[in-house]
Amino acid sequence: MARFDGRIATGLLDVTDDPAALDGAGFWAVVADFEGRITCARFADVRPAPAQPVRVGDWRGPARSAWTSSLDHAAYTAGVRRIREHIAAGEVYQANLCRVLSAPLPDPAGGSDVDALTARLALGNPAPYAGTVRLPAHGVEVATASPELFLHRAGDSVSSGPIKGTGRTEADLLEKDHAENVMIVDLVRNDLGRVCATGSVTVPDLCAVEKHPGLVHLVSTVAGRLRPGAGWSDLLAATFPPGSVTGAPKSSALRIIDALETAPRGPYCGAVGWVDADRREAGLAVGIRTFWLDRDDAAGPQVRFGTGAGITWGSDPEREWDETELKAARLLAVASEPPPEQ
Repeated sequence: MARFDGRIATGLLDVTDDPAALDGAGFWAVVADFEGRITCARFADVRPAPAQPVRVGDWRGPARSAWTSSLDHAAYTAGVRRIREHIAAGEVYQANLCRVLSAPLPDPAGGSDVDALTARLALGNPAPYAGTVRLPAHGVEVATASPELFLHRAGDSVSSGPIKGTGRTEADLLEKDHAENVMIVDLVRNDLGRVCATGSVTVPDLCAVEKHPGLVHLVSTVAGRLRPGAGWSDLLAATFPPGSVTGAPKSSALRIIDALETAPRGPYCGAVGWVDADRREAGLAVGIRTFWLDRDDAAGPQVRFGTGAGITWGSDPEREWDETELKAARLLAVASEPPPEQ
């Protein structure tokens, strides 16, 4: 099943890793891992979703103390310093450094429904692009509370809403945050320009302040009109992985990320959302503020969550670590706390 944008999709028809299928017919849920694996699932029945109760026992989270990080404090701050060295050498302007948090599932059989986790997140951390994709037979179980738009599509019109710059309040945002946002806007303009009609790419909003539970973000909007004949394969090839979670230039940032990060990001920093091929509409979020289940870990089934920060020459290693902690704290509390009493 899948749940997005006030709708629930059931009755799985088929699953493919070919994004060209999204140009065909039907309603699809999409999960694309940062490393490039994509799962597109077509459903037979799509209907308005009723109010989603928190089902006691359907999500049983780990203890807050059970979470471990792929990069500890020392390794993460060392990574920030290494990225600043790459910037000083002129290899990159910005790179997003991330870490993956993991904890054992305390009840893999009866208390690991990611749709129930999505319901808990909706209460504790409401987000504009929240949703669920639950395809356990295909190794995809994702609950997202993403605040960031990767791609919105309506016919030939396409837009993206990159987030760069985070603070507890607007007063926390620095000149560095605005510079970071502008750099990524230029990258997203370039990405969309590869697949949009010449002269159609615009920036309707630049560095708007958005308030979210417990923090604020700087958000921009980049929009364009797809060139004739461009399909989903072309659009994803031009824009994926999202610029806000890679860096600029993207190719250099990806090389640096691969050298510094010690765990695959999976759905985190990938894309999660839906495509209505019949109406030529879509909403794909950047897979941040996102939990996913990994039932194939050698140590037993795990729940994972990613957090990161964009690193520039103006970055302070301790401040960047604190940003990753800020982004994770509220969501880990929601996912880790015991189910509410009836």
